[in-house]
Amino acid sequence: MTHPPDGGVPPGGYLPFKPQVSTPRARLPQGSCDCHFHVFEDGYPFGEPRSYTPTPAPLRAYRDMARAVGLDRAVLVHPSVYGRDHRSFEDTLAANRDWMRGVAVAHPDTPQADLARWHELGARGTRCNALFAGGTRIEDMAAVAERVRPYGWHLQLLVDVHAQPEVVSRVVALGLPVVVDHFGHLPAAAGIADPGFARLLEHVRQGSAWVKLSGAYRLADARRGFAQVRPLVDALLQANPDRLVWGSDWPHPAMAAPMVDDGDLADALFDWLDEAGRRKVLVENPSRLYWDD
Repeated sequence: MTHPPDGGVPPGGYLPFKPQVSTPRARLPQGSCDCHFHVFEDGYPFGEPRSYTPTPAPLRAYRDMARAVGLDRAVLVHPSVYGRDHRSFEDTLAANRDWMRGVAVAHPDTPQADLARWHELGARGTRCNALFAGGTRIEDMAAVAERVRPYGWHLQLLVDVHAQPEVVSRVVALGLPVVVDHFGHLPAAAGIADPGFARLLEHVRQGSAWVKLSGAYRLADARRGFAQVRPLVDALLQANPDRLVWGSDWPHPAMAAPMVDDGDLADALFDWLDEAGRRKVLVENPSRLYWDD
């Protein structure tokens, strides 16, 4: 895996994103949405504890990448390194309401006024990051679910379904939509027979969970092509293509060398999905999950 489960620094340290993006083989569908990206602007202090310190990644650089690969909309995910401080999240959403939605990080004691303000800015979910310091704990998700239920938010999970096969089922039982990051973050070598992935597939099949086809480079050592991940993609598509979205995971934080090229990530969509599938995963499904209130 690209970074260790405990969030420690991989050999060689972390890299900045690639500012020069290779041109994808074709244009993505009009209205395509990147459902998972972060920004790290100067002037916003990092929190403690945190598992990594990212390199700078301003929104203007993200927009350059998005234009290069053909992305028109995006979902900002509040990263663990800012902890409870949502100033970066709020400022970014406020300035980009026409094309952006967000996923915040709520805690059991987050003031209701904050939740209401984030919802007005475009937040449509709250994230539990169980793999890095600074996030909400799985044990807190029942209380968090009750706080965000009035807004119709979903619960987003960064979890390793290989290490915790039952974890998605526990959160699904809370009765809100559940979105699982990065294929469930299992090692690709574990394959579709992995008990945790098999349970995730069943939730996708039933429509009780969504999965992001994101972070393929975090499941194996490959930086392009992602042949090891293809069986996971095919199994998810067969289970329920209406519960799949895609994310770039830009600027690919906490990642060791070599850095991935976002053009290669876009090209993978043409390997994984036919034309109808690309429209469903990149346009129609994100509209239902983040824009259709």
